[in-house]
Amino acid sequence: MQAENEKLTWRDRVPGYLGNFVSILFMIGLTFSAVFGVIIYRISIAAAMAMSTNESTKSNIRVTVTATAVIINLLVIIVLDEIYGVVAEWLTKMEVPKTEKIFEDRLILKAFLLKFVNSYAPIFYVAFFKGRFVGRPGRYVYIFNDYRMEECAPGGCLMELCIQLSIIMLGKQLIQNNLFEIGIPRMKKLYRKLKDKRTEPKESNDSSTTKQPQQWELDYNLEPFTGLTPEYMEMIVQFGFVTLFVASFPLAPLFAFLNNIIEIRLDAKKFVAELRRPDAVRAKDIGIWCNILSGMGKFSVIINAFVIAITSDFIPRLVYQYMYSDDGSMHGFMNHTLSYFNISEFQEDTHPQSSYFNNIKVCRYKDYREPPWSDHAYDYSKQYWAILAARLTFVIIFQNLVMVLSEVLVWLISDVPKDISVRMKKEKTLLVDVFLKEEQEKINLVESFLVPDRPKQKPKNKAQKARASSFTQMARGQRSSFTSFSSQHTDV
Repeated sequence: MQAENEKLTWRDRVPGYLGNFVSILFMIGLTFSAVFGVIIYRISIAAAMAMSTNESTKSNIRVTVTATAVIINLLVIIVLDEIYGVVAEWLTKMEVPKTEKIFEDRLILKAFLLKFVNSYAPIFYVAFFKGRFVGRPGRYVYIFNDYRMEECAPGGCLMELCIQLSIIMLGKQLIQNNLFEIGIPRMKKLYRKLKDKRTEPKESNDSSTTKQPQQWELDYNLEPFTGLTPEYMEMIVQFGFVTLFVASFPLAPLFAFLNNIIEIRLDAKKFVAELRRPDAVRAKDIGIWCNILSGMGKFSVIINAFVIAITSDFIPRLVYQYMYSDDGSMHGFMNHTLSYFNISEFQEDTHPQSSYFNNIKVCRYKDYREPPWSDHAYDYSKQYWAILAARLTFVIIFQNLVMVLSEVLVWLISDVPKDISVRMKKEKTLLVDVFLKEEQEKINLVESFLVPDRPKQKPKNKAQKARASSFTQMARGQRSSFTSFSSQHTDV
């Protein structure tokens, strides 16, 4: 009995918290390692294909490397998602939460953090890091002293970001959200049937009649209901794909809408025919998921601002059109984005092996740097700093403008519809009227005992008169308090 009443102290919980922290950091590092491994794959395959003698292979290097790398990323994301779900539950049990609600909230938070990093890390790399740390001609950045960092296409990384986002989003929804939801419960159901047949004792051959299984026996063979957390997690991850990078893939909301139409029918099939009947539990709201959705919505505004400002050429084009163009047009923009390089400054074994041109002394590359004849050769030019300032200014204005508009919409659009609000007020008024009637009946009952005695027996002293007046004031105070309750508290 004493062991059951013993409570865990902070010293008992510290090892669990430290284990959780280290394990989560390890899982996040594992995700980054997987992304880095795919980067090495892209660089090595691109280098191998570039050395090929087949012209068709050389011409399709970028398409082949991008498509295969995205498929590998998709498979890694699906596998790690399943692992992280099990790990998050194990880590939450290590903490020994006090209540079931605290256990569920911590489990959701851990699973969301791990799956968020796992699902969006490859996309964040393409959007904000690819092509940013490649160096310049004559001073390129190499990995393992052999492989150059990969660069974006001449038109930028926005198209590659769109391709990567579309393949990962559609593949994840098709394989993990649809096929796994139907296939895994059926496979588990089949496994339990085969296991039960092996463990059941063999019936005697004398029995001529076979007993039909009851409905509860058939329901027992179904997959147990594990809660709505996986369903919420699917919608949250999909919401992230739709909102975080919608500027690069505007068709994401349409594909999410079509997927949800199919998802509704598949979930109906799963809940009716593949899962046991869930236990009905009353809930005030969706809990911690509301905070996650709110945070994702605000975070998506910042991410889309950076995608427009950094990943795309929207800001450089505006800066050129209004600051450097002679006639206010985009004529000459491509030449404006190119810098000069003296080919005699190539490091040893880094110059191109072959060229279609002869007697070339200066080449052009995409960057905003000073020319080789400048006093500050190959440093960032004034145009670079002007564009950087314009990008940061756009991010700040865009973020605050969208946040203000969202708050205005929240203020204009009520959370509760008007007809429901009116019905709630009516129900509250009826409830208060019932309370008032009950109190009035109590007062009338008390007065009915006091009124007949008044002609016969008058108060003998001042104490009895004061007692009677105080009782009357108390009755009036109860009436006024209930009246004020009905007029002020009209919301549930």
